[in-house]
Amino acid sequence: MRTEYKPAIDALLACIAACDHCATACLQEDEVKKMARCIHLDLDCSAYCSLTASFLSKGSEHARLVLRQCVEICEACAVECERHAHDHCQACAAACRRCIEVCQELIPKSDAVADLLYASAP
Repeated sequence: MRTEYKPAIDALLACIAACDHCATACLQEDEVKKMARCIHLDLDCSAYCSLTASFLSKGSEHARLVLRQCVEICEACAVECERHAHDHCQACAAACRRCIEVCQELIPKSDAVADLLYASAP
């Protein structure tokens, strides 16, 4: 694993855990139907954070593509979770915001890596 990606991978893993916990906790709420969008976004965000962590761990030349989409999905999840007063939703929103922050920092770096990879391709 490239050491410059470690903070992002750590944030992605924390986001996965928070989203998985939030989705599970939302299913236990009295009015589950009102939590449907939150649950769906939690599951999408967790899955995309997992994919992104995998791409970063491998140093994939396509990391910039998943980083951009991960930021978008984390943003949607954070906004939805912030609408709910539940502690698990607020914790999930905070984890998503942290993930957004560190992933956005990597996007310019991943663009530069991709440019180098494509420039050296035959």
